[in-house]
Amino acid sequence: MNEQTKLNKNHYRIFGLSWAGWVFDFYDLVLFTFLISQLQASLHFSAEMLSLCLGLSLFATGLGGILFGALGDKYGRKRVLQWTIIVYSIGTLLCAFSWSFYSLLLFRFITGLGVGGEWATGQIYINETFPDNLRAKFGAFMQSGAPVGVILASIVGGTITPIIGWRLTFLLSIVPALMVIFIRRYLKESDVWIQNKDKYVNKNIFQEFKQLLSKEYRKIFLISLILCIFGMSAYWFTYSWLPTYLEQERGLALIGTTLGIVLIQCGDFAGYTTFGFVAEKLGRRPAFTIYSFIMALSISMITICWNQIVAIPNLILVFMFLTGFGTGFFGGFGALFSELFPTKIRNTGVGTVFNLARGVQFLTPVIITLVATYFDLSYGIAIAAIFALLVGIWIWTFPETKGTSINELN
Repeated sequence: MNEQTKLNKNHYRIFGLSWAGWVFDFYDLVLFTFLISQLQASLHFSAEMLSLCLGLSLFATGLGGILFGALGDKYGRKRVLQWTIIVYSIGTLLCAFSWSFYSLLLFRFITGLGVGGEWATGQIYINETFPDNLRAKFGAFMQSGAPVGVILASIVGGTITPIIGWRLTFLLSIVPALMVIFIRRYLKESDVWIQNKDKYVNKNIFQEFKQLLSKEYRKIFLISLILCIFGMSAYWFTYSWLPTYLEQERGLALIGTTLGIVLIQCGDFAGYTTFGFVAEKLGRRPAFTIYSFIMALSISMITICWNQIVAIPNLILVFMFLTGFGTGFFGGFGALFSELFPTKIRNTGVGTVFNLARGVQFLTPVIITLVATYFDLSYGIAIAAIFALLVGIWIWTFPETKGTSINELN
């Protein structure tokens, strides 16, 4: 399919269902944050307990990405995409029946496993089946499902949950599992994987992890992991405490905070959908640098430079939007890593790199809290600007992969 000059219905089906899977993936991960107040009132959980649930979910995404990444190389992209959607849907569904803190902790862990596995599998599915000159564009388009998922979670959590309650809200999360029916019926397996499975796919998935650290792939695995850790840190240092920062330290009313978050999500969407065009035109490395530097500048302006721009409110809105726009470099991870790892360990490599970096963010809320204790939240969030700058610099340790033929990597 990746050698066809014109996209057909199979390409659009693969993209559409992979994108939808990522929408609900992020929806299920973020929805929990909108239900915290109801969970506290209903089950009498402390804020510390719920923070642990959030942190464990994030940690589980790392574990899920590694596990399902290896399974994707062994059993195929189509099959494992179905498994990840089923796992995160069931995990969120089970949350509806939570009766204690430990039951909720377990169910959020299950949800995180599925959430972590879906991204890499969907990205690999797209990157192996789309033509080389469209790979970066559609990989970035898939990433646009994240802000859509956040907006959907905010709508459901903010307007529907107060009416139907948190248990029924979790029950509704079984709906994404219906996508599995369409995946089984309408999607074709990646022909790149089919052509190479007998030759490359190991029977023992632990051998796939061993290959990542072999002399042949060790360097590319490690520099990819470092790049992803920088990127993930830039994202989570920005987003985990931003609403609290805007409301409590900058005195924005709820409507002002909401407007700021919506603007950032709009920026996210714009960044993801444009990154692929820039990456195909200028190359992967310049695109990463441009977007990450925009993010670094914008974060600095809405944190440590707030007092300098607050006199012009429109500037605050502009930099809110640009903060989200700069995160568009996340749209490049899938294509970049797919162009570095061969088919035999592609899903393992991409899933491990992306989600191990996401699992490390378990520490992010703690670090921000410690910094805020001695300074304030603006300095804690401003650390994200440093990581964003590091993304733009570190990307130049990579070879330029624009125009890489997936088939030739094998």
